[in-house]
Amino acid sequence: MLDGYQLHLMPVLPMNPAPLRVMLVDDDLERRVLVAGALASAGLVVVAQLGTADGLLRAVSGCTPDVVIIDLESPDRDILENMRCLSRDNPHPVVMFASTSDSNTIREAIEAGVSAYVVDGLSPGRVHSVVEVAIARFRQYASLQGELAAMRTSLAQRKLIDRAKGILMERGRRSESDAYHALRKLAMDQNKTIADIAQGVIDTAELFK
Repeated sequence: MLDGYQLHLMPVLPMNPAPLRVMLVDDDLERRVLVAGALASAGLVVVAQLGTADGLLRAVSGCTPDVVIIDLESPDRDILENMRCLSRDNPHPVVMFASTSDSNTIREAIEAGVSAYVVDGLSPGRVHSVVEVAIARFRQYASLQGELAAMRTSLAQRKLIDRAKGILMERGRRSESDAYHALRKLAMDQNKTIADIAQGVIDTAELFK
């Protein structure tokens, strides 16, 4: 937010070779124009300006910004719902500058996918650093989510393989080692993963129960 619409940012060279691409969402036209100019002077490229969060997901997909900056008095339900859709379907770092410091509002904004919620508005001289922190935090969260998903997938695959080994051991009177080697050989012969072969063994066993 701009106190009296006064905003002066010193140009800052971005850490990356290419300048950061920014989408700006601000429901105040006069303020939005001033903020966009200030962001540009700070070395950021404003690729889109929106007066409302309606159609945010479509707009982000169209111009692929590095970060979305939302500057407003207080996030309402429509803003938060659009943020949830963006976080679910096309996650991007989001920085929200707002005057509201209510803890429930901040919590809802973070849960909706906001990477950084800054109270007291868009302050001179710190926009670039706030954006960089938000991007770093977003990437860290995405990495953790990816690791968690990989762990869940790995656990599910191990369960499939163990179940398939049990079927082969029971029906073919094989040792656990022989059952595993049989699954692995089939996977190599068919150019599939062992988990895929294990699922096939399980499906076949279920079919002939």
